[in-house]
Amino acid sequence: MTERDENKRAPLDEISEELDFEPEEELGTLGAAKAKMQKLREELMKVKTERQEFLDGWQRCKADTINARKDALAEAQRMGERQKDSFIEELIPVLDSFDMAALSEQWATVDSGFRTGMENVRNQLLDTLARHKIVRFAAIGDTYSPHIHEAIEERDDMPGESGTIARILRFGYKSGDKIIRPAQVIIKR
Repeated sequence: MTERDENKRAPLDEISEELDFEPEEELGTLGAAKAKMQKLREELMKVKTERQEFLDGWQRCKADTINARKDALAEAQRMGERQKDSFIEELIPVLDSFDMAALSEQWATVDSGFRTGMENVRNQLLDTLARHKIVRFAAIGDTYSPHIHEAIEERDDMPGESGTIARILRFGYKSGDKIIRPAQVIIKR
């Protein structure tokens, strides 16, 4: 046998040792060969079963990791939305203060340059909210809706048609379909 033949045979010897083969001359009878074949089949089934268990475990682990990542991203998004809503709820009273000042009798006596500057600041705040999809709503003459308006009073002596907003006491704010704060209004009876 040449060295090349021995190198080809070496891997087969290693495999036969791993599979617990007996040399052909020691197999003997056909019954011994069948027994050996049965043993090999059983070992193969055991290995296939173990492989499937490992594969199933790995797939479960991978799915759990994907789900955990999705849950973490969704929670981060919800937290961001809650923080945004909280910030907006704190900012709205500032806009209310601008509106109250603008409706006061003293507002007309304030220097027009100062008044214009303050109105520009209010408009900038409203524009910033609009860029973040926060909409200010309520307008005189709009039809009253209990879903988005809070009626403080109904009066006959107000201008307009029955069931419409006659006066705005406090503007409402919404983000998409979500009402952040309803508008407080007086409606025409």
